[in-house]
Amino acid sequence: MSEQENPVVETAAGAVRGLRDAAGELYRAIPYAAAPIGPGRFTAPEPHPGWSGVRDGTRPSPAAPQPTRDFGRLDLTPYFGPGWVPGEEYLTVDVRTPAADAGDRPVMVFVHGGGFVTGSTRAALYDGSAFARDGIVLVTVNYRLGIPGFLALEGAPDNRGLLDVLTALRWVRDSIAAFGGNPGNVTVFGQSAGATLTGALLATPEAAGLFRRAIVQSGSGTGAFAPEQAQRVTAAAAAALGVEPAAAAFAEIPDERFLEILPALAGLDLRTATAADPLAGLSPFSLVLPVQPADSLVGGLDLLIGTNTEEGRLYLVPQGKPDRTAGQLGEVLFGAGTARMVRAHAETGRTYVYSFGYRSTALDGRLGAAHTVELPFVFDLADEPWLHGDTGLLGPDAAPAGLAEEVHGAWVAFARTGEPGWAEAEPRRFGG
Repeated sequence: MSEQENPVVETAAGAVRGLRDAAGELYRAIPYAAAPIGPGRFTAPEPHPGWSGVRDGTRPSPAAPQPTRDFGRLDLTPYFGPGWVPGEEYLTVDVRTPAADAGDRPVMVFVHGGGFVTGSTRAALYDGSAFARDGIVLVTVNYRLGIPGFLALEGAPDNRGLLDVLTALRWVRDSIAAFGGNPGNVTVFGQSAGATLTGALLATPEAAGLFRRAIVQSGSGTGAFAPEQAQRVTAAAAAALGVEPAAAAFAEIPDERFLEILPALAGLDLRTATAADPLAGLSPFSLVLPVQPADSLVGGLDLLIGTNTEEGRLYLVPQGKPDRTAGQLGEVLFGAGTARMVRAHAETGRTYVYSFGYRSTALDGRLGAAHTVELPFVFDLADEPWLHGDTGLLGPDAAPAGLAEEVHGAWVAFARTGEPGWAEAEPRRFGG
């Protein structure tokens, strides 16, 4: 197809040229905020100034500065993507739609995981073709990571990565109709760190009216750091850099240096007299909130929430560590916070719970129903060869026939109607 034949959509900021293929239309690297440059890395997102002419939306955007994460023998490239792809303008969204027409279709906005330090819309696992096939407009979001996104600093707003996602949702409200989507029927869904961000949106008054439903996949309603915990990370980062713990000082430091000091922040003891480390030392970054999201829900929205049955295995098995504590680790990281969110949300809106138990045969059959294993089924990609093999996320065995269709179908049904196909949760089963 020639450039002239590629579809073009007019947005408030300017025109964007996308691609048309068998799955519909794809528009990549659309800015939803100004590029976070220099001191702008530590401010709230600013409006994009717009552009003249037609912007090329056929190529992926840069990816936020991030380290390379190692999970031993397990190949998680489809999950993390290619890592840092340098470029200033990475606060972008990708839009996959059946057609940029007046279709008024349900919209799903996906927030990627990666421990608040890695990930991007370039990851192969976030291919939205199946959603477009089923009449959904899928939006995937890039946001600031690591020190620029989540380190608490004097002179900077907290939770800048969350502010990015909130700004992307405002872009969806204002622009998604041009891509065939219904801005009044938006479902936000996220996995891992993205799920924790999604859960936080349920407790963010500024997000009111930007979405109707949320799906929290292996996140936590209790995953935020208390301010005193966050200050320990800030102090360690400032000491490693040799600067004051203030935004003005950090703004003078290049991103490469931020990545160099991340090992110095790993394994910090964040336990206090009143709070445990909600991430069990696995990441030095999280949201910074005085009250956990599960204890401050806005209410009135539909929620689908759940975990995998062996979450903790991802953090033990690939590195050859004993997996006898996997169950306990999964409960600390995801199970307890999910149960608390269920109890709280059931008082404010429709709440549905899932438990994903398919066991990946990766790593000699030991990976099991670990963290991230549900994603290929949510995106209906479980048959893709790049997810298989002994070190692939799903292992050498073929996925069960029909499982991806069932899981993906439940997510689509929830986005359409607010009901995934099973009964609402009973809070008493979750300690309520």
